[in-house]
Amino acid sequence: MQFNVRSVSIEDAQAVNELSAQLGYSVSLTGTVANIQQLLSSKEHCCFVAVHDLTVIGWIHGFLAYRIESNPFAEIGGLVVEESFRGKGIGKMLVDRVKEWSLEQGMASLRLRSNAKRKEAHEFYEKLGFTVTKEQKVFEMRLDKK
Repeated sequence: MQFNVRSVSIEDAQAVNELSAQLGYSVSLTGTVANIQQLLSSKEHCCFVAVHDLTVIGWIHGFLAYRIESNPFAEIGGLVVEESFRGKGIGKMLVDRVKEWSLEQGMASLRLRSNAKRKEAHEFYEKLGFTVTKEQKVFEMRLDKK
């Protein structure tokens, strides 16, 4: 099987939206289009898709993170591969592309966050060379528009 990785485009929004649903995220197609447009307009974000026979079968989003208390780093904001294509090296291809982009941006490290219940994903990341550096809880506050 032949796979290639390229930058995301607006035309990929439907496929990206459907793949996101496999991770349990529900964003409207309009929202996905807006998100892709925002990412494409920023030099501090990258988004790539994996393609097989002209069909998008995976995507990855990376971004640069700047903090007062630490050196800048790159982070993977999201990664998904179509279930029927998992285990074929596509996830690694996508991560490798973000690693390459991160190095081009002058970053010395690449981070990601993964839901505690995604044990298979954790094993995958460790096989790629990621190590657990801390465990944390994510807190969210809804903001009311006034």
